[in-house]
Amino acid sequence: MLSYKMRLYLHRMHQLDSNVCVAVSHTSQYRLIRDSFRLVSRLGDGVFWYGLMIGILVTQGADGVVPVLHMGIAGLIGTLLYKWLKGKTLRPRPYEVRQDIRLTGTPLDKFSFPSGHTLHAVLFSVVALSYYPQLSFVLVPFASMVALSRVVLGLHYPSDVLAGALIGSLIGGLSILLV
Repeated sequence: MLSYKMRLYLHRMHQLDSNVCVAVSHTSQYRLIRDSFRLVSRLGDGVFWYGLMIGILVTQGADGVVPVLHMGIAGLIGTLLYKWLKGKTLRPRPYEVRQDIRLTGTPLDKFSFPSGHTLHAVLFSVVALSYYPQLSFVLVPFASMVALSRVVLGLHYPSDVLAGALIGSLIGGLSILLV
């Protein structure tokens, strides 16, 4: 049983999370912002990451097989974990809870926690950068934009994105230690 102070703290954190989500999602009223983040989010669906893996194979040949397999296996583990977590937490998406959150993107599934887009953006970036640190000037900003897009489009709370980033970095980091 949670103490009164802990329940109050959690309530305040949820309120802050929700209020930030409202404020950030309202930036999507501007067409340039909305369209830019829709594009980033769509690329974060996998298009960018598959393109990166193909690019690695094309430019690195046989030397690119291990990094691409590493990214693929780590990505599969990330998918299994985030789908399991979403099925356990069942957190509704923010636009379903608050009428003042603008939904300007298309959800890929029903639940919000954690952000799979962010999890994979961070995971793929961590793994790819362990092999090709020179790609940081592209991967770090892109992964950050994917994470931000999820809140801008009204699909996730900031805490969903932070959890996705943490899980992605843990899976990526652990996979590097194991390889």
